[in-house]
Amino acid sequence: MSKQRVWVSRPLFPEIVTKLEQYFVVVAETADQKRSTEQLKKALAGFDGALLGLNDRVDAAVLEGNNRLKAIANLGVGYNNLDIAAITRAGIIASNTPEVLNESVADYAWALLLVAARRVNSAERWLRAGQWHGMRFDDWLGVDLHGKTLGILGMGRIGQAIARRAQGFGMPVLYHNRHRLPESLEQSCGARYVDKPTLLRESDHLVLVLPFTSENRHAIGAAELALMKPRAVLVNIARGGIVDDAALASALRDGRLGAAGLDVFEGEPAVHADLLALENVVLSPHIASATEDTRRAMATLAADNLIAALGRGPQSGHPPTPINPEVLTR
Repeated sequence: MSKQRVWVSRPLFPEIVTKLEQYFVVVAETADQKRSTEQLKKALAGFDGALLGLNDRVDAAVLEGNNRLKAIANLGVGYNNLDIAAITRAGIIASNTPEVLNESVADYAWALLLVAARRVNSAERWLRAGQWHGMRFDDWLGVDLHGKTLGILGMGRIGQAIARRAQGFGMPVLYHNRHRLPESLEQSCGARYVDKPTLLRESDHLVLVLPFTSENRHAIGAAELALMKPRAVLVNIARGGIVDDAALASALRDGRLGAAGLDVFEGEPAVHADLLALENVVLSPHIASATEDTRRAMATLAADNLIAALGRGPQSGHPPTPINPEVLTR
């Protein structure tokens, strides 16, 4: 029997490609690129499985006429690039890479919080520009984290990891989630459940960790920003589109919000021009999980999912983290 064929849409660690090559004929791209629907449809033709990145948007139009593809391994926790309903109708098993990046992303949330709250990014640019000619008592006044109230919108594993770190800063933690956590988890995180308006009103620092869905689009917009404290700091490490970037830029520019730290954006890699013009926002290019250990773990899990989904390896037929496991029972 001829080997199954697998397409890898973006550069990966060489050892991950080698791992896939133990089971499949592998075609691995050597450069990242954003593909149109037609380009992606053409790229997937003739393959049994694919390991995809978040730039690869798979929907019914991409899958039309493709009767060979059986498995998609998404290299990321979020999968709003995948039309799961269309993929399921086509009998394709999809998977993602949860859990392995929780701690690294939580660390990065705190990096953005600290940099934004203490104005580190602006102060560094000022210093590099040769503007530091002596100390002034009122230079670069930021806001404290220790003892202040941390709010978390979206209390999954990453939100819980962020909350645990707050205990070292002596910060009360409030959270809002679609479902309230069990009391034992609340206690271990030192977190108290509140409704969303209370969370917005009482948080000195607010971190967004909720998934992108149609319901969560612009979960933070002009109305929500108006409820927040004027010196509050907002951090988004979740997904672009959860925040109305235009409304956020307006609030930051007008002094209705203190600062923001953003790792994700609407329409990324494009960034709203008004955000680029502001000093009180920290901007980074979707790198919250970007440590070598974590990215290797993500790639390994994606490969394991693909191998198992295509009926190979020690977990044959049982991918570790399927998104639509009902396909496996057909």
